[in-house]
Parts: sequence; C-alpha cells; structure tokens
Amino acid sequence: MMQIFNEKVQLADGREIKIETGKLAKQANGAVVLTMGNTMLLATVVSSNDAKEDVDFMPLSCDYREKYAALGRFPGGFFKRESRPSNYEILISRLIDRALRPLFPDDYHAETFVNVDLISGDHETMPDALAGFAASAALMVSDIPLKVPVSEVRVAKIDGELKINPSISELKKAELDLIVGGTLKDISMVEGEMKEVSEEDMVEALKFAHEAIKLQCEAQKRLESAAGKTEKRVYCHENNDEELREKVYAETYDKALEVARKQIADKHKRSALFEKVKTDFIEKMNENAAEGEEINEKLVDKYYHDVHKKAVREMVLSDGVRLDGRKLEEIRPIWSEVDVLPSAHGSAIFTRGETQSLSTVTLGSKLDAQEIDGALLRSTERFILHYNFLPFSTGDARPYRGAGRREIGHGNLAHRALQYVIPSNPEVNPYTIRVVSDILESNGSSSMATVCAGTLALMDAGVQISKPVSGIAMGLISDEETGRYAILSDILGDEDHLGDMDFKVTGTKDGITATQMDIKVDGLSYEILSKALMQAKEGRAHILGKMMETISEPRSQYKSHTPKIIRFSVAKDFIGAIIGPGGKIIQGLQKETDTTITIEEVGNLGMVEISGVNQEKLDKAYAKIQEIVAVPEEGEIYEGKVKTIQSYGAFVEIMPGTTGLLHISEIEWRRIENIEDVLKVGDIVKVKLVKIEPNGKLRLSKKVLIEKPISK
Repeated sequence: MMQIFNEKVQLADGREIKIETGKLAKQANGAVVLTMGNTMLLATVVSSNDAKEDVDFMPLSCDYREKYAALGRFPGGFFKRESRPSNYEILISRLIDRALRPLFPDDYHAETFVNVDLISGDHETMPDALAGFAASAALMVSDIPLKVPVSEVRVAKIDGELKINPSISELKKAELDLIVGGTLKDISMVEGEMKEVSEEDMVEALKFAHEAIKLQCEAQKRLESAAGKTEKRVYCHENNDEELREKVYAETYDKALEVARKQIADKHKRSALFEKVKTDFIEKMNENAAEGEEINEKLVDKYYHDVHKKAVREMVLSDGVRLDGRKLEEIRPIWSEVDVLPSAHGSAIFTRGETQSLSTVTLGSKLDAQEIDGALLRSTERFILHYNFLPFSTGDARPYRGAGRREIGHGNLAHRALQYVIPSNPEVNPYTIRVVSDILESNGSSSMATVCAGTLALMDAGVQISKPVSGIAMGLISDEETGRYAILSDILGDEDHLGDMDFKVTGTKDGITATQMDIKVDGLSYEILSKALMQAKEGRAHILGKMMETISEPRSQYKSHTPKIIRFSVAKDFIGAIIGPGGKIIQGLQKETDTTITIEEVGNLGMVEISGVNQEKLDKAYAKIQEIVAVPEEGEIYEGKVKTIQSYGAFVEIMPGTTGLLHISEIEWRRIENIEDVLKVGDIVKVKLVKIEPNGKLRLSKKVLIEKPISK
C-alpha cells in the first residue's frame, strides 16, 4: 500500500505549490513531485552508503532535465529523443547545486546524485525557481543528511510591484528579475538581471523573496515529519588525528601568517611560499619520525589548508590589509586597449591585476541568430555571448576540452549584464551580435573582466549601446564569535576560495544590470549586504572611469570590413515573387550579388534584409528586388522581354513575373499579317503600358513609341 504525504504553500495571489512524496520513484532515497498549475517536477535523490575513496569534499552531482513530452512536443533532430542538456538546463542545474552544496555536513563525502525532471509543463510557469525547492524537499524526505532545508523563489518587479514566481507573460514587463535561494534564517544565493535598478531596490526585493522562502522551508519540515524522515543515516567518512591537527597548527600557523603579511601580489610566488611552509613541516616530521612510522600527508594537507585559511582571514580582520597588500576597498591596477585585432569587427583587452580578457565582437545577419528549441523555451537570440576559460590562464598544463558548466554559467552572467544596453531597434542595430571572451589570465573575477572587455569591444565595433557597463566581484571575511567582518572589493582567487562570499555586481552609472551571489556562511545580515552593494557601486564607478579613458563612447561608424545591411519592407503579396519557385529567384540573386537575403513576414508586410561586405553588390541586389516589387503604372515606358507569341500578339514581361499583351495591331503602324515576321521569343522590346484593365490585365503598345508615318 502506498503512503502518500503532501504539503502546500499558498502564494499571495492565490496560486498554490504542492509537494508530494510516497507515490513515485519509491526506490530512490528520497523523491518528491512538486506541482504548480500544470507544471510538475519530479525530484529524486540517491546517495551512496559509503564515502568515495580519498575524497575530502562533497561529491555532489545535480542535474535538471526537461522532457519534451511534458509539453506535448517531439525533440528536434534525427534521433527524436532527449540528448545532451541545453544551456538552459545546465544553468538550472547550477542553481540547484549552488543552493544545496553548502548545506551538506562538512564531513559527508558519499557520492550524491540529485535529479530534477520536468514531467509536465505549461507556457506560463517558469520551472527554474521551483527546481531548488523540489530538490531540497526530496532530500528532506530521505535519510541523506542536510543541515537545514533550502528553497528558491523568483522575485520580479512588475509595474512597480514585487511578485513571487510571476508568469512568463508577466516577466516580459519586469524591471527586476531575480532567483533567490535561502534557508529559514539566511539568504544563500542570488542570480538575476535588472534594468538599472538601485541598490536599495535590490535589497528590498531580497527581503521580499526571503519571506516566501521561509514558507517553503517550513512546508518541507512538515513533509519530513509527516513522512517520518527526521532521523538521518549514521555515517563516518573521516578518520581524523587530533594530535596531528594540533601539531600542524602549532608549527605552521605563525609561519603562514608571516607569509600572508609579506603582501606579495604575484599569486604564484605567494602560493609557493605558502606551500613551502607545509613541505618544510612534512620534511621535519619525516626526519623525526620513528623507524617504520609514516606521516599521513593527506591529513597534513587538509589541516594545513585550515591553518592557511585562518591565517589569511586573521590578517584581513586584524590588519585591514589583504594578501596582495591592497586596502579593503582598493581595486587592482587596470589597463585596457581596443581595436587590437585588425580583422575582427570589434576587439578589446581588459586587464585588472592578474585577470585578463581578450574579447571580440562579430556582427552578422539574421541568419546568424541562435535558434533555441527547448521543451519549454523556443526563441531566436540575436545577442550571443560565449566565455572561454583557457587552462594556460592559470598556468595549468592540461588540454582545453570546450565549455563546461562553469563557463556556461559565467557566460550567462556576462550576457545578462550586457543585454539590457544592446539596442533592440533594428534601425539602430540591424545585426546579430556575438561576443566571445577568452580568458588569458585569471586570478579572480574573470566573468566581471568579460563584462568590461565585452563593453569595450562592443563600442569598438560601433554597436550603439545605450550605456557602458562595468562589473566587480565583492568578498567577505567574517568572524561569527567576535562579530568582526571585512568587505573586500575586487577579490582575488584566494579571497574567493578562503572567504565567505562571492558577490558579483554589474551595472551602468545609473544602476545595476545583473548580479550573482553565493554565501558560504550563516547569518549574513541585510546591513552587511547593503554595505557590500554600496562598496560595489563605488568600485564599479572606478572601473568604469578607467574603461572610459580607453574609449568613452561607441564609434560613430562600423569598420570598413563589417557586413553592411539594408532593411526595407515590401507588400506581403510580393514575398513569393522575390523567393521564386523553389527559391530559384532569391538563391540566384544571392549568388549573383554575393549577398545574404532574408525575408520575414510581419503583419501585412514582408521585411527584407540584405547583408554583404561590398556596398556596390548590396545596391545591385536592392535594385533587383525593387524591380521585382515595382507596381506597373499606366503611361510608363518599359523595356521588356518577349516570353510567348500567339497569332493575335506577344506576351512581354515588363517586370519580373509581370507580363502584358502586346496585340499584333500595337506592334507597328502598318498592318502585320504574321507576328513572327517581326518578333521572336527572347526579343527585347521597348513598350508603353497604355491600359490596366479592371481585371488586372495589362495592355501594351510598341507603335505609340514610333512616329506615325505621314499618309501619301
């Protein structure tokens, strides 16, 4: 017999979210079906009973997938089945992972798999903010240990009002769109985009979202209790040596603190000195070890990591200085350059400290737009941003295997930061735009370097962005026992790794355009959050000022090798004539003029776009199409081609696809007995359109263009 348990959460507008367990996927450690309207998510969790060997981290795998059947659709492609995850699915998987990972016990190291599947959907409910809720609920009804429940909601500001989990239609009008993750006590994750909102508006939205998150966490606790899953599994995944831990601390802490206080800007030199403290300790231990005694170097490495972290954090909190010698609010040295690649349509280098992005802009036609064909989302994207993290940027000797989840996540953040300032009016920006950021050096916040380099490259290309955008990554070092904390501007990679917060903020001089935040500690107050946002605002302004020294506004013209685009409209009835039977006319015209021609039906018009590098050929293609769509006018003279001959006259094509009758009596002033004596198929003749009949037929005359002979 099935035992089904469910709980409900009521939203302010009367909508309802239900979580249910005990009906589906009962052999998983935990399974929950979340339902909101017609949208249903199946979340399952499974964790190994044993720890993975030689692992001292949480081997967690989170996957979100959408079933095409959930919306009554077939997958595209030859195989007609779901294949590799889309970028959208990867981004939701990351949202789930970022919310859950910090909440597993530090000493839990069993392989754990979290899977969330969209099994039913509708075109008005976004599942992304519901996936984290479903995943956490599945963990709560399992025996897998999780410190506390976590949940996620979307908060949007629409027509001046904040709303939780708005519909897809409503989101189109949103000036603020955030996905927020948190527990009953704290916010732990933020991801989203905005239309130049203020720091105060963002904090207000986070508070509003947290109230909704609390209700969802309480519902999970009730479901856990009802399902009888409050007792979690007993495990032992670590064997510690407390005597060794104390010895490592006693003999390395002061030395690690001394290295930290050297304030070395070069991360490789600094890392080598920190590493030497550990290797010297191991050498000393080996020298003093009894015969046959082995030093557990893995435990030494683990304990020294804690020492290293504590020493760096103490220096920041006590001395108010950082590993590279900067003050808390100080930004690393910045230099930038544009037009560095002569054949690119736009290019820029942005370097901040030891982080460097080489970004390029490519401008293309409508045919270069990216088609998105997901189970739920189907659209065309004319602004594309790709982020590549190259191994040599950190000195790693390994091959580059293409974009992984991290690259897709960083690229999405930069895309969100810049898309608001890209002109949507085709008269201002007729192009499909691709920005590519290659990270050539990395030591903290390469995604923010991408935003800055991308802005510079867009302006170098002549894209008329509304305002330049800069970005900064903020960090936090805090001590819960003493209440001390330090907010760090423009964090290093080490400060991200050893700190309590990674908070990225992008924006123009007038407001925030995108943000991403991950918090690794409990108890981040709104006071600290507000202070971090204001400190970020000052940092963004400083970085933007440095960028403006390189290029202050978009170039007034595109570069000479940039494709030119002509856009114009024609009557809808002419679309078929331009394309021709089987595409014969348009394909021949593209080949003849070396251009790309697209036609899109918009209402009662056909929007024609001609793109190519050579202006003369572009003009030729335009003139040819104008000939096709020209409307015949009475009294006008045309040069036409004889298409067919009948006994009573010839049919002459005066425009592409438009023919008129040249009656035998209208060829010459003299009487003609046999028309083929004076005209043949293929002859070019000059004629006048003398009449357009009510039924649309055209009457032509050749003789009216010839002087009438004088009668004798």
